[in-house]
Amino acid sequence: MQRLKTRPQFQAAMAGGTVSRTAHFALHRLVLDAENAAAAVTRIAPTGPDSSPSAQGSQALFGVSDVWLGAMVPKRWAKRAVTRNTIKRQIYAVADLFEARLPQAAYVVRLRSTFDRKQFLSATSDPLKQAVRAELLQLFGHAARRSSVAHAPAPAAEQVAP
Repeated sequence: MQRLKTRPQFQAAMAGGTVSRTAHFALHRLVLDAENAAAAVTRIAPTGPDSSPSAQGSQALFGVSDVWLGAMVPKRWAKRAVTRNTIKRQIYAVADLFEARLPQAAYVVRLRSTFDRKQFLSATSDPLKQAVRAELLQLFGHAARRSSVAHAPAPAAEQVAP
């Protein structure tokens, strides 16, 4: 599993659309075309005025055809750095469990609301870690089911002789 590192990679993955949501998280996915990604590796990245990701296409951002993952945990929803880091660690740990079941794409897990500080007093409490993990399992489980249904072969139509 590759990690998203640059702002254009995050922007491209989030522009791909939302695949799954829970009360606190959203999962965005940009499906990568294996042929274009392999061709992008052989090309030299252009520089200059027309080298923006929109001009090159999103495939140029992801040189390796693999599962890419990024985590967005904004200060707005998790004030303490300890909490943000704990949530990111949970995101990457749960994603590793689902890596084999996810199609090759770029994913961004985004925290979209805060965990109640009255319920979770400590920034790294075990109840907080368990709640985050349970939601992430639900988030990735739903995304894996959706991708397996989308990639399942359709039954062949029977031809009826007149």
